[in-house]
Amino acid sequence: MSANPFDFRTIVLAKHAQHVVLIHFPIALFIAGAAFDFMALWTKRRAWADAAYCNLSLAAISAVPVIATGVLAWQFALEGQKLQGILLLHLILGCGSAAIIWMVWWIHLGARHRELEPPIYRVAIELLGVVLISLTGHLGGLLSGINGPGH
Repeated sequence: MSANPFDFRTIVLAKHAQHVVLIHFPIALFIAGAAFDFMALWTKRRAWADAAYCNLSLAAISAVPVIATGVLAWQFALEGQKLQGILLLHLILGCGSAAIIWMVWWIHLGARHRELEPPIYRVAIELLGVVLISLTGHLGGLLSGINGPGH
């Protein structure tokens, strides 16, 4: 007998489901924000910069519950056991990804408050963020079985 997918307990108390669902938001928002920022730099159009800032802001906000649900999944699904291997690497890269998301958002926020264009080095940080987020997501897929052998 399978669980009812609409049962409140199934939705809220699943050992790691919230993390797996929520993670897609900061990933997509950051990558879109970086792409919009590149378009703003290339075209010099303010609308692209505004779209980049909105996406990066939402990515920074949405990273908070993702980290919280990741830690909760570790505590509930693995009963807080010592992390090792791919799971430890996923945690380290996930924290690094979140730090880069917040750093890029902070750079853009500061530039907006000073009414200046963000410094050019932000593009390198954004590219590093896209690579780090992609690697973190790949490891997460391995852990969830999505990217496992034979898939």
